Amino acid sequence: MSAAPELDGWQHVSSGKVRELYVPAGTADVASATELLLVASDRVSAYDFALEPPIPGKGELLTRLSRFWFTQLADIPNHLIAPSAGGTPVPSSVAARSMHVMPLTMFPVECVVRGYLVGSGWSEYQESGSVCGVQLPAGLSNGDRLPEPIYTPAYKAPQGEHDENISFEQTEELVGADVAAQLRDLSLRVYSEAAAIALDRGVVIADTKFEFGRDASGVVRIADEVLTSDSSRYWDARSEHRAESFDKQIVRDWLSANWDRQGTPPVLPDAIVSRTAERYRELIDRLGA
Repeated sequence: MSAAPELDGWQHVSSGKVRELYVPAGTADVASATELLLVASDRVSAYDFALEPPIPGKGELLTRLSRFWFTQLADIPNHLIAPSAGGTPVPSSVAARSMHVMPLTMFPVECVVRGYLVGSGWSEYQESGSVCGVQLPAGLSNGDRLPEPIYTPAYKAPQGEHDENISFEQTEELVGADVAAQLRDLSLRVYSEAAAIALDRGVVIADTKFEFGRDASGVVRIADEVLTSDSSRYWDARSEHRAESFDKQIVRDWLSANWDRQGTPPVLPDAIVSRTAERYRELIDRLGA
């Protein structure tokens, strides 16, 4: 992993699989910060492993998508700090791939919404007729649209560990019944609004995941990335071939065919890297982001 860039006015505090986190220079730690800077790298991960090489331009594309959706979904509180609000200036060197955000107390729940039967959901459905405990009608096929979107939360494990699917009841135990219901309802609302916008532009959002946190005033806000090619499955609505995705499913499919998930992942071929970057850019164009 390459070193995080040094930024005037900011000090680096941690690295995620894709993003770097900064606090204003001189701030003791994240807990005492009144503003944060999230900088997206070009790194790519799959199955909880960081992969090589990076996808050129990916950080800017992901940030552009998040900003687009935050604007489209302006009625949902989010963590962005408006430029008019002032604060520590964002260096021009990372402006296109960074988000100036407010600190939040994050909920340890990954809020997954599925509108179509695909991926691990399809595998589970074949065995049990349900997905994460949600019973579904018989006779569905891989890639089918669900009768209505379903909410299937996961426990957000510490970095380096695997997230774990949990029931809604377990979510209530983690965050309380009121917050659990709020996270579910917000997730379904955001997905439904975004899916309608995307479909009008010829794109299907098959599934996605959100993260939420509470600000200092108690407002629950959507945070981190939102509806990016890393956190969502995007399909061409005009194509019957679901493999023609606009997301990192291209990377997952190649890994599944060439790696048993033991040891260090293989290096991604140039063709996979360029194809992934191409599809990320095409999604931006399709959505008009």
